[in-house]
Amino acid sequence: MDWIAGMQKAIDYIEANLTEEIDYEKVAAESFSSSYHFQRIFSILCGYTLGEYIRLRRLSLAGAELAGGKEKVIDIALKYGYDSPDSFAKAFQKFHGITPSQARADGSNLKSFSRLSIKISLEGGNTMNYRIEEKPKIVLVGFKRRFFGTPANRLDQEHEFYMQTRFNQYALKGLTRDLDTFYNIMTNFADDGYDYYIAGILNPFGADELEKELGEDAKRFEKIILPARKYLVCETKRTKYPVNLQEDLRKQAVNEWLPSSGYELANAPEVAVVHWHFKRGDATVNNSRYIELWLPIEKK
Repeated sequence: MDWIAGMQKAIDYIEANLTEEIDYEKVAAESFSSSYHFQRIFSILCGYTLGEYIRLRRLSLAGAELAGGKEKVIDIALKYGYDSPDSFAKAFQKFHGITPSQARADGSNLKSFSRLSIKISLEGGNTMNYRIEEKPKIVLVGFKRRFFGTPANRLDQEHEFYMQTRFNQYALKGLTRDLDTFYNIMTNFADDGYDYYIAGILNPFGADELEKELGEDAKRFEKIILPARKYLVCETKRTKYPVNLQEDLRKQAVNEWLPSSGYELANAPEVAVVHWHFKRGDATVNNSRYIELWLPIEKK
């Protein structure tokens, strides 16, 4: 239960310092883990980033103080980390739906974002097939978009990205000579979001031949290098739409396997290898689609 106690200590530390500048390294230290590992685990389990949690908690408390007290708006703005009344008012209205001054009126509707509390419950008893693999250096080619929020909330953005980039996908199939497989790569995680790539493994002709193959269209793509490293590899069930199962698998991996494994998430890209079977019309084959999830890990 050490990881549960660590997560709770980290949350308690955040709550005790909501009116101060919060150092993510210190938050992670409360959970006995690295800053990157804690932030990734937090976002996977909670569905929002650490920064978003802090921001929403501050706005929730600020609303309660405005409704129940007589402090000046500027004083409350400064108390919760906003440099100016304007930036505070914009964030406040986006969250609560009303301005800070309107919050003082009787009967004003405000939103509350409650603090997290870790509760121990009887879980597990589930089967998860996995393997630990040392992957060699992999060179891919692909194209990206900045996604906002966390991977837990990515499905709408992912669907739109795939729908709007059909030409790139067809060109990518030609470059990789692989009709059935895409490598979805998530990297450069931050409070605002992360980079999401649709990619494929380069054919032997290599990245230097991209311009010859595609001409001006080569500018749509970039080379992506995944250094040799260790991954936790687990797979979704075979089904027609495995993307709907990916997030539950990620949560299961970090919630049930990772805490007792002796590993933590490494500061490296996360990969989802999507086996689509695009060109086969047989229903049985379509229902055998699946996703391999590669989570980068390292010893604690």
